[in-house]
Amino acid sequence: MSKIFFPQFKKGKQGIEIEKGNILNSARKVGIEIPSECGGRGLCGKCRVRVEGKDVLNPRTEAEKNFKLGKDERLACQARVIRRGSIRVFIKSLGRYAILSDTIEDKVKLDPFVYKKDDKVFWQDRQLDKSRDGIYGLAIDVGTTTLVSQIIDLESGKRIATLADKNPQASFGDDVISRIDYSMRNKDGLRELQNTVIEGINAGLRRIAEEKREILEDIYEAVVVGNSTMRSIFFGVDVSSLGVIPFEPSTCEPINRRAEELGLKINPQANVYGAPLIGGHAGADALADIIATGIYKAERPSMIIDIGTNGEVVIGNKERILTASCAAGGAYEGAATSFGVGAVEGAIKNIRIINGRVQFETIDNKPPLGICGSGLIDLLGELLKNGIMSRKAKLKDDFFITPEISISQQDIYQLITAKAGLRLDQDLLIKYYSTTLKEIDRIYLSGAFGNFINPDNAIVIGLLPRARNKVVRIGNGALAGARQMILSREMRRDAEKIARKIEHIKPNEREENFSYMIAEKMYFEDEDELLKKDLSK
Repeated sequence: MSKIFFPQFKKGKQGIEIEKGNILNSARKVGIEIPSECGGRGLCGKCRVRVEGKDVLNPRTEAEKNFKLGKDERLACQARVIRRGSIRVFIKSLGRYAILSDTIEDKVKLDPFVYKKDDKVFWQDRQLDKSRDGIYGLAIDVGTTTLVSQIIDLESGKRIATLADKNPQASFGDDVISRIDYSMRNKDGLRELQNTVIEGINAGLRRIAEEKREILEDIYEAVVVGNSTMRSIFFGVDVSSLGVIPFEPSTCEPINRRAEELGLKINPQANVYGAPLIGGHAGADALADIIATGIYKAERPSMIIDIGTNGEVVIGNKERILTASCAAGGAYEGAATSFGVGAVEGAIKNIRIINGRVQFETIDNKPPLGICGSGLIDLLGELLKNGIMSRKAKLKDDFFITPEISISQQDIYQLITAKAGLRLDQDLLIKYYSTTLKEIDRIYLSGAFGNFINPDNAIVIGLLPRARNKVVRIGNGALAGARQMILSREMRRDAEKIARKIEHIKPNEREENFSYMIAEKMYFEDEDELLKKDLSK
């Protein structure tokens, strides 16, 4: 029997006994997260760890030889214990995430499904409990990268506590495709993914319980939103259909379950509501954005852009709403670029190039360890404005932000490919809606990425349309929509009604020359040409 120690974690300091298996799976068994964009197949290199006592492990594999690993570094998915002994494992990408939990204010009539009557607590007509001190709800935004939830007083609408963590499912893969693949390749994969995300929520709830001991028993309803994959996994719904043509969820209908069935540590009789999905990869999070912004009640059409691991674009008003989704955000959340990281402490969050010198800021002013999404947008914009990168997205040499952190031509390619997909969706939805940018009332930016980016640089590189005066940041729109659905029966009924009417568009199936159109959006247009286009609209 061998032993693996994870000194960075309280639960890993005592060591984990292991007979066989790799470091990645050993960490998962005790709830220690090691990032793995490819789901543990040795393709991404993100599960890099530093190992002390490596003689216990197998020699480096062919997969590991494809990465520039340091002397004591291994890929956790490839490093297997093959002989007795002990090792100490240090996770390189460890860091506390700066997660967006700020949202727009609620403007809803307080009318929740949970209420008190005759010293009893009811959900609709079902009695849940005897009345105690208060009645509370839990709004949950299950993101591919992050988990954010809020406890709300259902009698006053007041926000009691906010919980924000990284989604622990990241150790199974950084994107939804990796997690769908894991659920299909492993017999108990779906249950494992479900348990992991619910335990992630429960861990946050336990922290709240340390300060407010009785409050968890008084949470009588939770509302869950997320993209099609994340919401489905939360409820244990098969996601295999989302991984194969035509990439549709097995059901888009809303879900109601009891908390005790799911293992969610609130009142056991509490109702857990999964908001409906729209279609394809456009899920309950996009629907929650629509509810939060109220575009479905408006006269003039507006646009919502939610740039996350899964990018969503919505356009519409009270007459008609269109959506499209694309895997746009992964490159901007630490995946696919050499020194890309998530929004963790030490991530470079903004960059300026002034007189040839690089100036930057990091999250929480920690020493720089990589570049997060907002920093990557700034970097592209600054390279372009300073003539270091051509309008054809070409670099002469790798560009260094610090002596250790740089961006390469391959990194540039990953970033412009991601931005091209998201921008093309915006332009095509405007076209399908038979309107123009001039007629769009507002452009709402939802999610952490949209909240922290510099819109001017996002416009310079073509990620956003040239309409700076229309841009409105709404923070975590998905969480705001979930909260409104827990506070108001009307909002929940609206969500279910409009979900059935929203048209989910798949431009790649609709456009014969879609690949060519993506290629056109990869590069950067000349300012004079852009001005001419603007004047013609």
